[in-house]
Amino acid sequence: MISRPYGRFYHLPKALVLKGHEVQIALCSYLNEPDIVGKQDGDGILWHSSNLLNCNPTRYYLRTRDLVRDVKPDWIIGFSDSWYGIIAQYLAEKHGCKSLIDAYDNYESYIPWCFPLHQLWRRALGRASVVSAAGPQLATLLQHNRAKIDAKILPMAADPEFVPINKFESRKKIGLTTEKKLIGYCGSIYRSRGIEFLFRLADRLSLIDPMIQIVASGRKEKGLVIPQNIRWLGYLPDQQMPLLLNSMDVLLVLNRESSFGQYSYPVKLYEAMQCRIPVVASETAPARWILGGDRRFLGNIGDLNDFSVKVIAALDLGESIYPSQSSWGDVVGELEKILR
Repeated sequence: MISRPYGRFYHLPKALVLKGHEVQIALCSYLNEPDIVGKQDGDGILWHSSNLLNCNPTRYYLRTRDLVRDVKPDWIIGFSDSWYGIIAQYLAEKHGCKSLIDAYDNYESYIPWCFPLHQLWRRALGRASVVSAAGPQLATLLQHNRAKIDAKILPMAADPEFVPINKFESRKKIGLTTEKKLIGYCGSIYRSRGIEFLFRLADRLSLIDPMIQIVASGRKEKGLVIPQNIRWLGYLPDQQMPLLLNSMDVLLVLNRESSFGQYSYPVKLYEAMQCRIPVVASETAPARWILGGDRRFLGNIGDLNDFSVKVIAALDLGESIYPSQSSWGDVVGELEKILR
C-alpha cells in the first residue's frame, strides 16, 4: 500500500484527505521490513506499518491501540479482512470512537473452517456504528448480523489510470500481436478458481475462429500446465495493466457460484468498463448488478456454448456502452456523508 498504492484502500483515504480530513493508516507487513511510524506521503496520508515477520500478531494490535490513544480519532475504519474489522470495532468501543467496517468480499469464504473468527466478525458487524459493502448482495449478507442500522453500499471503482488507450499502440508497448483477435483473462490461474473452464473455452474459440488468441496474466498455481493455445504473460507490473486491458478485443471475467463468487465485485470488470473494452462475465448476481443486467456481457456460469456465443458477439461491439460508473471521488462523497 505504501510502495504500490492502488485501489479501494488507497484512493478512499486519499480522497478523504483531499476533502480536509486527517487520515492515518495502520498496516501490517509480512516481509522483513523496518517498522514505519507516521510517514507522510505526497497525498497527506500518515502511514504506520508493523513488521509481523516472526512476531506475535498482538504486536500490531498493541501499536494500533497506542496510536488510537495518541490520536483520539473520531472514526476507526476497519477494512481488507475480518481481523481489521474486529480490531477496529473493539478499539472504537473501548476508546469512545465511532467505528465503520467496510467489506469488499465475503471474508468468511477465505477461511470457511475458522468458526471462532467468523463469530468475532459477526459480533463486530453487529456492534459497529456503520457497516458498508461493495455491493447490495454483500450488504444484505452483512445485514444479517445487524438488528437496526442498514448496511451501506460503497461500490468499487477503477483507478484513474484506467482510461481508453489506442489498442494497437498498447499492444506494441507490451509486445502483443496486432494481427489477431485477443481475448484477455486477468486473475489467479488456479484450479480452485475454476481455471479449467478457461482452458476449455480457449479450445472452443480456437475451433470457431483460428484468428482468436487467449491472453492470460496473473499468478499461476505451481505445477499447473497452461495449454499452448493460451499465451500466459505472467504477473505484470501495475503500470502495464492499463496497456494490457486496452490491448484486448474482449475481456473475460470468470467466477464461480460459490460463497466467494456470490459476493465478489471484480475490480477488473470496473477497469475494463472504464477502458470501454467489451467484457463477457460469469453471470453472478454482483456481475449482473454492475453491468445493469445487460445480457450482451453476461455468460451462463460453466456453459461453454453460451460463453462462446457471447465472446464472438462481443468482438463486433467495438467500444461498448456501459452504465455510468462512479469514480473513487464519487464513492468517497458517499463515505463522507456516512461519516458526517
